[in-house]
Parts: sequence; structure tokens; C-alpha cells
Amino acid sequence: MSSQQSPEENLPAERATDDHGHGAVSVANEQDPFADPGLPPHEHRVQDIDERAAKRSERVVAFLFTLSMLATVGFIAAYVAIPVDKSVYIFPIGHVSALNFALGVTLGVALFSIGAGAVHWARTLMSDVEIPAERHPIEAPAEVKAQVLADFKQGAKESALGRRKLIRNTMFGALALVPLSGVVLLRDLGPLPGTSLRHTMWRKGLQLVNMNTNEPLRPSDVIVGSLTFAKPEGLEEHDEDFQTQIAKAALMIVRLQPDNIKDKRELEWSHEGIVAYSKICTHVGCPISLYEQQTHHVLCPCHQSTFDLADGARVIFGPAGHALPQLRIGVNAEGYLEALGDFEEPVGPAFWERG
Repeated sequence: MSSQQSPEENLPAERATDDHGHGAVSVANEQDPFADPGLPPHEHRVQDIDERAAKRSERVVAFLFTLSMLATVGFIAAYVAIPVDKSVYIFPIGHVSALNFALGVTLGVALFSIGAGAVHWARTLMSDVEIPAERHPIEAPAEVKAQVLADFKQGAKESALGRRKLIRNTMFGALALVPLSGVVLLRDLGPLPGTSLRHTMWRKGLQLVNMNTNEPLRPSDVIVGSLTFAKPEGLEEHDEDFQTQIAKAALMIVRLQPDNIKDKRELEWSHEGIVAYSKICTHVGCPISLYEQQTHHVLCPCHQSTFDLADGARVIFGPAGHALPQLRIGVNAEGYLEALGDFEEPVGPAFWERG
């Protein structure tokens, strides 16, 4: 006596669906463990089967959107009504600006309520039925590619681009020249750099001025093992271009024992062991401020590039591309340290080494 089998048993590779026609259920296929398992059965949310729960979710979403509207009105009212100089005590922060606090709270509530309402709406009320989409080859069929190529050739022929050389050449000329309009607009981004990237305000005869005391430096002011920062004579902090100039002209002054100086040129450009180097790191232009007396190394705090001031300020560690530029110094008739010219190479990052 033969037994009857269900279609699923007869066709184990097929997939069955639930009563609603979606959420395909995979049927075990012992012969092909990698068969498409399909989608799991769809699980209804409480809002899908209980209208009262759906109404509650609807009221929650409406409440959040209404709260956002009220918070926006509160933001506008706070901006108009609260004085700028009024403060409020907030534990444990302390006294803060009442206006800033009110604006931050109201705007935060308004934005949060919109987002929370939208998420709650989507999660509880919008349809969440899984809809599978079969993947299709990205490549177009051969007949489609052939048709596109034929259409392109036909369009090129009908445009007469090959025969109308005057039109073709003038069109190419117009397309080539029109980008120059954008290049011209770059002129309004600021003054042209000229030679300012390669030169600083140091020149022969300018005295080295202590950055802290604003007084000219004598050799006796620089002791062995000390690190002093200097600027050019005549550069004051209230000057309009102070930041631009000091970013290129800032100096580090260190006094070494002449016997400890390894580089011959460094020794010739120093005065009694006093060497002057650019304070600007040659990696990305950070100011160098850390000095090790025993090793004569200076360290950039940004990316840890390390330079040996006893050996031409060459790079011994880190991403910097080249040594710190040295300023040749001497002593004038009044006994003050002075520059004997500008740096011989540009200060800062190594743009000039790349062309």
C-alpha cells in the first residue's frame, strides 16, 4: 500500500510560503546543504494585529512631533527674550550662559523628537514585510551592447563632427579655454605668494631679539645648555602681519660647546658655540619647543620628529623630510647678536624639495 507525500516532500529543493504568500520557508535539502534557505516566516508585530496598539503608537509619534514643534517655539522665544549676559547655575557644571543653555536644550529636544518620532513610526506602523529581490547580472546582454554601439556610431555620423572641422575645432577650443575662468577666480583667494615662501624677513644686520623679554640678545645672555627663542629686530606683536612673519622667522638659540659641534658649516655659522636654527619643523610646520640638554636633540611635539642640533640639525627620527635651516649669526659693534643674512633654504615643510 503506497503512502501519499506532500509536494514539499517530493521536491525537497522547493521553498514553501506561509498563508499570506510571503516569508518563504526553506525546506531541508539533505543532498544540497548550500541550497537557498529562503526567508524565515514573517512575524507580525503587535501593531499589525491589534488596532489599539497601533493607535497607541500613532499617539506616541504624534506626541514626539508635537514636542518638537513646542521645542522649536521655545528656541525662538529664548533667542528673543533671554538677555545675552544672563547666567544660570547648573549643577554640577556651575554658572553658564542662560541663553546658550536654553538654545541648546530646546534645539536638542526639537531635533531628537523628530528623529525619535520617525524611528518609532517606521518600526511600529510602517510595513515591515520582507520582499526578496533576485540578483541579476550587471553586464548588459550582447544584443543591448550591440544596439548601443550602433546608436552611438549612427549619432556620431549624423552629427557631422568628422566633416564639419571648423565646428569641431572651435568647440574643442571653447571647452579647453572655459576652465581658465575658474583659474582667474583663484586670484581673489588672497595675494600671490611671490617669493614669500622662500624668504623670511631676516637680513644682514638685524639683531636677534628675545621673544620673552623683547630685548636684544648678547652672547652672555645665552648659557650652555639653555634654549632661547628669538625674533627679528623691529617685529612687534601688535604689527598687522606679526603672525605671518613670525611663522617663518622664529628662531631657536642654543649654546653648545664648540668641541661638541660635529658639522663644520654649523660651526662656521655659529658664534662661540651659539647656534641659531629655525623653530619651524620641516614636516608640517609645527613650532619646535622641546630640548634635551645632554643629547642636544630638539623634538617636535606634533609628530615627534627629532633633530640633532650638534650635527647640522639633521633628522634622526620622525617624518620630517630634511634638516632645520640654520641662520648665520655674528656680533655687531654694540656686542649684540645679529643675523648675517637670511636662511639659505626655505623654512618649514619641504615643498621646495619637490619642484
